[in-house]
Amino acid sequence: MQNERYDVNKLDSFVLRLIGYPQSGWIDMFETDNTKADFLYKLTRQKAALQNVTLVPGETSYIFLNQLAHNLKLDRTLLQREFKVQVNAREGMFVPDTYSIPVGITEHKLIQLLLKVSLVKMKELSLKIFGVYDELKWFRYVSIASVIQKESANKEEMPIVSSVIYNRIKKGMRLQMDGTLNYGKYSHVKVTAKRIREDKSSFNTYLHRGVPKQAVCNVSLDAIKAAIFPLSTDYLYFMKNKNNVHDFTRNYSTHLSNIKRATK
Repeated sequence: MQNERYDVNKLDSFVLRLIGYPQSGWIDMFETDNTKADFLYKLTRQKAALQNVTLVPGETSYIFLNQLAHNLKLDRTLLQREFKVQVNAREGMFVPDTYSIPVGITEHKLIQLLLKVSLVKMKELSLKIFGVYDELKWFRYVSIASVIQKESANKEEMPIVSSVIYNRIKKGMRLQMDGTLNYGKYSHVKVTAKRIREDKSSFNTYLHRGVPKQAVCNVSLDAIKAAIFPLSTDYLYFMKNKNNVHDFTRNYSTHLSNIKRATK
């Protein structure tokens, strides 16, 4: 503090030792003018200045990093660099939630904080369900959950959509689900027939069989549970109706009828 030209002395250092230790990070002092006694006390007792940021289920990390850079006034390039280094640029590593972020946090500390909180939640759920945390197995479910998250109209549909995914895979059918093409920067881009033809990425489930090896987005714990516990059905198809929920069917002919009804 002396190096920053604050008016402090050895007595102030002694007082700080008596009342506690200075907190790290940004601290909300409320007033712009404080007595020295108030200032020293608040250094040890006042809560950090926080700002809430919300990651919604189904959002991609690319869009979330844009949001963080804008809301917290951080460097987008540095955020991407830290994401690549700490998370290995892997999608689905963050648990959607509202996070209270200390004002003035660095790009490195922010990614570290988000990753730490998210992994704690995922490990807790894994231990509750399986009794162990197997990272490879867990993130395979996260990949399935990301497709469920993108395709489901609501939480209630998730176990049904999950069953369709498993049923199609079991029959050797391609998933052919538009939501898998809403990855990365394409999170909110409408999937067209042209896009389906031209996208050669591993996310294109019209081109490749099975579930993408990497998650399409960040997923809710409900979506992960649905991936682990699919409903037992014989459904192979679903189509969003005029009520913005899905009609599920096992027959392709019925599926075609649902498409015609929905597009009238």
